[in-house]
Amino acid sequence: MESGELIRFTYRVLDPSKADALNDKKAEPSLIAPQAGVRLEIPQLEKVGKLRQSAPPEAGKSYWMAFSNKGRIVKPGDHVNIVIGRFRADGLVVE
Repeated sequence: MESGELIRFTYRVLDPSKADALNDKKAEPSLIAPQAGVRLEIPQLEKVGKLRQSAPPEAGKSYWMAFSNKGRIVKPGDHVNIVIGRFRADGLVVE
């Protein structure tokens, strides 16, 4: 996000059965930034709830979640890993 206080992870579903883990409400997503030595979580807002989509995944649709980056510790160009339940994506570059 432009302020740098949130990092948005967006993904497009190709195979809904493989994307189930990404939208599992019970799974707690983490953004791990080895360069910065931090693990970011999705904030829980009082009136909105978690800043993530958790509807059943549909092929061709895009989904998102936003990680709190308070203090702008993770910077553009950093390589990060996303972990959500049994799903893991390593080496993503922050834009």
